[in-house]
Amino acid sequence: MPPGRELEGQRGEPTLKPPFPAVSGYMGKPSNVNNVETFANVPVIITKGAAWFSSIGTEKSKGTKVFALAGQINNVGLIEVPMGITLREIIYEIGGGIKNGRQFKAVQTGGPSGGCLTAKHLDTAIDYDSLVAAGSMMGSGGMVVMDETSCMPAIAKFYLEFTCEESCGKCSPCRIGNKRLCEILEKITDGRGTMEDLQELRNLAAVIKDTALCGLGQTSPNPVLSTLDNFWDEYVEHVVDKKCRAGVCKKLMSYVIDREKCIGCGKCAKGCPVEAISRTDYTAPGHKLASMVIDSTKCIKCGACINNCKFGAISIQ
Repeated sequence: MPPGRELEGQRGEPTLKPPFPAVSGYMGKPSNVNNVETFANVPVIITKGAAWFSSIGTEKSKGTKVFALAGQINNVGLIEVPMGITLREIIYEIGGGIKNGRQFKAVQTGGPSGGCLTAKHLDTAIDYDSLVAAGSMMGSGGMVVMDETSCMPAIAKFYLEFTCEESCGKCSPCRIGNKRLCEILEKITDGRGTMEDLQELRNLAAVIKDTALCGLGQTSPNPVLSTLDNFWDEYVEHVVDKKCRAGVCKKLMSYVIDREKCIGCGKCAKGCPVEAISRTDYTAPGHKLASMVIDSTKCIKCGACINNCKFGAISIQ
């Protein structure tokens, strides 16, 4: 605004001329900017008193906390729990356990910049200090539960992509560093990664945490570092064995037809959008049989063949 220009008043209020006082709020008027959850706690604390609020929770983390419970869990939604409750109580008592009877694999707390914790952390108390010590954080109160169908390198890439989109771009560690992290993770999930890339991930993540200007950049490597620490074997499988145990990374998947189950009906070939499936003859003891075969160089891993096969002859390896 050009010097001397007045701000227009609202509803007959007097206008104010810049410069405003050294400490002032929006439009030069008293303002209070805070988290909505903090505002929500104020009335009940005023009503019941600070002693009542402090009686809930732990010594250093008072009161309750709201979490958005989501992911592969039976009961999803917003929950309010006392500080100090364990991850196990939230996931299995409030959340009702993992969907479809699958095994718990990880839980990410704190939103996109939070760390991924494992079964060894299930008895961790939910408070600010304990979560940070475990490699995660309280953050915005997100809590995403994952089962064995989740690929942890792909999960780290997913959350880092969100951070790259949200970065304001002011500092190079966040603006450039996180993009480099994303590129390395893409190499790994595409099957092009090396063991040197894994070390580069760790080194670059540490630099970003130490040098980024704001909380977004400083916490953005948490999903990478926590999954490297807790799921190192999955990263090595992607790099060395070129396999994704969860079957999530498409470029590491291959579709295979079992000759013993295939009857050569050709329905899989008819439904293939890229004509990657053809018929082949082979000789079994005393018989000449036909089976379908998939050309892996043409296959786009869309899954149409599996859906069309009524004999369970096609699997993902």
